[in-house]
Amino acid sequence: MIRVVVAAAGSFAVVAACTPLAMAVARRTGVVDRPGPLKPQAAPVPYLGGVAVLLGLGVGLGLGHPMLGVPLAGAAVLGVADDAADLPALARLVGQVAVGLGVGLTVPTRIGGAGGTVLVAVVTVLLVNGVNFLDGLDALAAGVVAVGCVAAALMMGGPARVVAVAGAGALAGFLLYNRPPARVYLGDAGSYLLGALLAALVAWGWSAGTRPEVSAAVLALAALPVGEVAFAVVRRARDHRPITVGDRRHPYDLAVQRGWSAAAAASGYVGAEVAAGALAVGTSKAGDLAVPVAAVVALAVVVVAVAGACGALSPGGGARA
Repeated sequence: MIRVVVAAAGSFAVVAACTPLAMAVARRTGVVDRPGPLKPQAAPVPYLGGVAVLLGLGVGLGLGHPMLGVPLAGAAVLGVADDAADLPALARLVGQVAVGLGVGLTVPTRIGGAGGTVLVAVVTVLLVNGVNFLDGLDALAAGVVAVGCVAAALMMGGPARVVAVAGAGALAGFLLYNRPPARVYLGDAGSYLLGALLAALVAWGWSAGTRPEVSAAVLALAALPVGEVAFAVVRRARDHRPITVGDRRHPYDLAVQRGWSAAAAASGYVGAEVAAGALAVGTSKAGDLAVPVAAVVALAVVVVAVAGACGALSPGGGARA
């Protein structure tokens, strides 16, 4: 219990202290997000918030699972490079696969062997891109992943709980600066880091000795970011555009276009993740594996139905997101 409290409080404090420094470095080096066709802000906003989150998360990693820090740091470094130099799509993909293999090696699942590692790598690539797609409004991605971390901590124990509460604490510290109107963004460094963190938590749900109900229920925590990837693939395929060509037709974008405030749209997503987290925690305690399986399937159906109803599966145009 002491480790859990120290991980949460320490991560919060480190991020709260380091985020202003990351903002200053981002401004000095020009690593900022400038207004543009796909950028809703009116003035440049510094990136590198994800670097501060990594530093805070290091408290929990040190207490819970130090080796996981290697692929998570790799994810952040890859994101910084992408923020600074706009890496080619193939370079990003190769880097994400390498991060995913690192997550799979440091958080082995009950599947075991190379197959389990490759599966975790695939999940990592999905979640890294899914969280990146979610990172389109102030506090959206950070809020969603923070809720996922809390739910994971309630479902699992040991190192997974320590790392999960550290993630929640770190993101709480970051949200002091990222809440609307945001003074700093996660950047690709942060979205890649959070996607890899969420993948590690999902992998822990499938580790040896974990109850099958938890293994099924933890998948609910990934529903929103995986959904974002699936919707973007469908939408851009229908529009005959490559997946790397972005748009402003994510469900949260469409909500804003229909009159929602950006804060309300982000809050809606966070609320949806709260519901998914509560569903995951509740069904993980069931004595019947069919309960969480049915819940996850129902959640997926609802997410797809909402996306279809709001037009997020319809074609749209734009530049890389």
